[in-house]
Amino acid sequence: MKKIFFITLITLFSSSILSSQTKKENTVSDSQNVFARPYDYVNDFEKILKPDQITSLTTTLKAFEKQFLYKITVVTISSIQPYTTFPDYALELDKYLAKDPKLDPTILIVVSKELRQIQVQSIDLIRYKLSDNDTQGIITTYAVPEFKKGDYGKGLELAIEQIMAKLKTY
Repeated sequence: MKKIFFITLITLFSSSILSSQTKKENTVSDSQNVFARPYDYVNDFEKILKPDQITSLTTTLKAFEKQFLYKITVVTISSIQPYTTFPDYALELDKYLAKDPKLDPTILIVVSKELRQIQVQSIDLIRYKLSDNDTQGIITTYAVPEFKKGDYGKGLELAIEQIMAKLKTY
């Protein structure tokens, strides 16, 4: 009787350990797959930009990278799951993109109409040209007023023009 009880206890204990390990593995792979999709200069996953705005922004960003070697990437999203804060999502997306030299942005702009958030990530090497205060001022002055009007494409265009102007200096 003691043997049966002991075997049953071991079986239950080992199955709970296996299921908890499997659960952890799934959580890790799920968070890695959050960003597993193709990326370009403009990535409108939230579908808030018009096709001509995407084309125009992409052309501008490509030409800017070709001339000045600064890659600016724009991503629109409707959800930050499984992350809990917008800055965490943007930081992890930036880290994910940095793993591939073809995707690694100098500046990453993440926007969400649904969440009413914008986050700009940049590499430390450009802080002397574009500080956090500069970025905040550009977003507040150029992007947000257009976002409030519902024109996300125009807001991004104006903000990106100002960011590019700052990066061209020196």
